[in-house]
Amino acid sequence: MAGVPKPSQADEEIESGLVQDFEAALSGIGQEMGAGALNMSDVLELPMFKQEESGLPPDDANKSMPFHYVLCAATSPAVKLQDETLTYLKQGQSYEIRMLDNRKAGEAAEASGRLVKSMFRLLFHDRGLQYSEQQQQLENWKWNRPGDRILDIDLAMSVGLTDPWANPTQLNTVEFQWDPAAKSTSVFIQVHCNSTEFPVKQPGGEKDVAFRLQIDTFKENENGEYTEYLHSGSCQLKVYKPDEAEEKQKMDCEKMEKKSPREKEEYRPSRETTLFTECAPWVEMPYANNSHSPGFNSSHSSFSTGEENDRLVRPTMTIYLCHESLQLNEQQQQKYETVDSNAVLFVYRAIYLDELTTVELTEKIAQLLGISPSQITQMYKLGPKGIHVLISNQMIRNFEEEACFLLNKTKAETNDNYYIVLE
Repeated sequence: MAGVPKPSQADEEIESGLVQDFEAALSGIGQEMGAGALNMSDVLELPMFKQEESGLPPDDANKSMPFHYVLCAATSPAVKLQDETLTYLKQGQSYEIRMLDNRKAGEAAEASGRLVKSMFRLLFHDRGLQYSEQQQQLENWKWNRPGDRILDIDLAMSVGLTDPWANPTQLNTVEFQWDPAAKSTSVFIQVHCNSTEFPVKQPGGEKDVAFRLQIDTFKENENGEYTEYLHSGSCQLKVYKPDEAEEKQKMDCEKMEKKSPREKEEYRPSRETTLFTECAPWVEMPYANNSHSPGFNSSHSSFSTGEENDRLVRPTMTIYLCHESLQLNEQQQQKYETVDSNAVLFVYRAIYLDELTTVELTEKIAQLLGISPSQITQMYKLGPKGIHVLISNQMIRNFEEEACFLLNKTKAETNDNYYIVLE
């Protein structure tokens, strides 16, 4: 073609060499795949064209797990293949955990728009330590760090959480509701204790304790309570001060660099994220004495009602309600040093809350009034300037540990239902 210079001999030789190299590369790929025509989709399946997955398990594991929980922190490379992954966290730093829905299409569609509730607990990794005298160390931590929590949620950074709550009496437990269909739920957690604060005695000395971060997820039952179990996952952690955590990871990497390729095959490769592995749900263990540690306990109800059994532990919240009064006679007026002929004595009764939910409060008030919980249609708290504020879970959780109210009930005009107002 006019105007186009003819390639030089050197250019032709370079081009010829590149073509030969490319053909040789394709030839090698074809040999790896065996005889037959070369298919581009097969080529793209080769390891050299595939990016490393984000730590998710194989397909067979994916099919059986309804949820995935992924901690955005790198795993240690110095862990044997047969052992559980280990991740070092920096004390007090916020770490993201991605909440992923892995249910089948039909199950996900059926549950679309329905929230689930996940409970996070930081426990000792060694289950034996959870129910032994080591529990006393946790109680000591609580008294030595007044006002501090073991586990907390960084709400400012989290996305997609509904009704998050850090129980003030269970320092190692946080919970929230979320919508699996949203596909964008991300919770940032903070661990404020560290592994050196709970040394474990072993033959030959002591070692830093390993923690287990466990997530238990529940769905709503027909009564509106999140008690129907769905899934649990956990991962192993060690927590240190920021510079110490970095040093631990660095030392593990240097340790592996010194090993031979054959020795490295016995260890798990380090991943940029930590995948929670499926585990059994957390089960509340009874305590045989009064050294109960509220900091390391399930937030599910484990207390008996005062009317049914002797209370072995202190409830989460006590509410005193007055729904009746007695007219004082003359003798009683003298006893209470009053001369008002219209004086009355207000009678209060105590109810005990453990879950701190509207469902639980409704049941306890209904029991107190001798009616069915279904007859209570609405509950209000008297607010500023006499306004009626609808009672929610969040409001109950902001009540004082010992709250006192006058209870007023109003019967509906058309049926046997009641409206409750706490003043």
